[in-house]
Amino acid sequence: MTRNRADAGRNAKTTVQPRNRKHDMLLTIALLIFALVLAVFVAAQSKPDSFRVERSLAMAAAPEKIFALINDFRDFGRWSPWEKLDPAMTRTLSGPSSGVGAVHAWSGNAKAGAGRMEIIESIPVSKIVMKLDFIKPFEGHNTAIYTLTPQGEATYVSWEMHGQSTLITKVMQVFVSMDKLLGKDFEEGLRNIKGVVEDSRTV
Repeated sequence: MTRNRADAGRNAKTTVQPRNRKHDMLLTIALLIFALVLAVFVAAQSKPDSFRVERSLAMAAAPEKIFALINDFRDFGRWSPWEKLDPAMTRTLSGPSSGVGAVHAWSGNAKAGAGRMEIIESIPVSKIVMKLDFIKPFEGHNTAIYTLTPQGEATYVSWEMHGQSTLITKVMQVFVSMDKLLGKDFEEGLRNIKGVVEDSRTV
């Protein structure tokens, strides 16, 4: 009897549960995603708490002509680099037609987003300051400054934007700087202004 039990013990096979490879793979992917998100978050925290972007361009036009174009939101569509993002964008103008208190609000698709800008300082014919409040796709509150400096028969136009970096903008800057992200739009906008004011047919 004892011998039979011993033989049975020797002949018994240990049952091993097969590993769930799919489960292991999903766990590995989840850990990698978590590590990536954590790395991005840590990198974002090292980004500056504020940002500043500036571009400039010389234009063969009097400062009065350039100032009038920027100072009136009714002309914004003639040079804005963002107008083409959504042809169906809704635009609402309020306050005076130009100068301090003039307001331009917009609402468009995912690319155009939604927001509001207001002229808070207007010094003929040298400086215009706008308060920018972005609502979508993410919230942001910045300041844009346009400075016009006569240089002989030309005018040197500077477009600057600065503001506080939110968590979203810090995360974005892990992959691309605000200077590169907005700089190309500023360059396009200044070229558009140059094209309008240097056109002899414009007033």
